[in-house]
Amino acid sequence: MVAASPRIETERLILRRWDVVADLDAYAALCGDPEVMKFIGDGTTRNRDQCAEQLAAFERTWNERAFGLFAVDRVDTGELIGFTGLAIPDFLPEIMPAVEIGWRLARAQWGQGFATEAARAALAFGFDRVRLDRVVSVHTVGNDASGNVMQKLGMHLDRETIHPVHGIAVRVYAIDRPAAS
Repeated sequence: MVAASPRIETERLILRRWDVVADLDAYAALCGDPEVMKFIGDGTTRNRDQCAEQLAAFERTWNERAFGLFAVDRVDTGELIGFTGLAIPDFLPEIMPAVEIGWRLARAQWGQGFATEAARAALAFGFDRVRLDRVVSVHTVGNDASGNVMQKLGMHLDRETIHPVHGIAVRVYAIDRPAAS
């Protein structure tokens, strides 16, 4: 059974459940940044109310599935810098059933290896605690930074396809659970 409130610590980060009140301002700032949202869906930013709804949905998902998106804090500052974790990519029916690993970080945190560090910890959680056999990740063609993180995680290109709602090209990467040593 997966722990109800997982908390993962890496060298520089803490992955934790959301505090839907305390995390709202930082999450709204993240999702209000057009550069951060450029490759998310159709690129539309989110307002504070939409972010509050998303945070509540993130917590419902944790309660229903015992996995979800972790809030990611920096150890050195305690600052919420984004999220990483596991979700069901039902926006792309052709790859279902599947569990996707994803991430979104504040622009000031880009280029420091935080996405890879956080995603590596969330991927280990998916394989070791949730006991997933396979995990996918999807990025919009042109979002090379996310593609690079997927490759650093050891994922391989599974396919390139078209997002059925937004009509944009996306790449699907995948990784299987490592064999027991």
